[in-house]
Amino acid sequence: MKLILIKPVKSLGKVGDMVDVSDGHARNYLIPNGYALEATEGNLKSLERKKTTTLLKQQKEKKDAGLLAQALSGKSFTIKKKVGEQNKLFGSVTSKDIQEEIAKLGIEIDKRAVVIDEAIKTIGEFSATVKLNAGEMAQIKVIVVATEG
Repeated sequence: MKLILIKPVKSLGKVGDMVDVSDGHARNYLIPNGYALEATEGNLKSLERKKTTTLLKQQKEKKDAGLLAQALSGKSFTIKKKVGEQNKLFGSVTSKDIQEEIAKLGIEIDKRAVVIDEAIKTIGEFSATVKLNAGEMAQIKVIVVATEG
């Protein structure tokens, strides 16, 4: 029986593969457990539409991520923190702090997307990387200054 895999099956293949298996294996295991669909003309057309839609979505995400990376690259973000003796911060600058500064530009990203090269515990200028969708990255500058008062 010819089937289209809709979930990866270790011994058969990956999503979208057309495989030929025994009728019993198809009817008793693969189809009832949602691993495969029978390879009918309608299912093949549906699979092609899904592949096309997914490809277009991935291309749009990559383009959007590229534009966002261009917008962020080279930007400087100033963060004000309380400072103690020898210009050491009370606490440190976190990815959440940087994410909040980026959000002020109207750009929403996840705090886990901000990668800080080193722990920021003093005032000064530091670099960070923002990882965006589709493998795009942007290098930003973080400037830490002391709050007044």
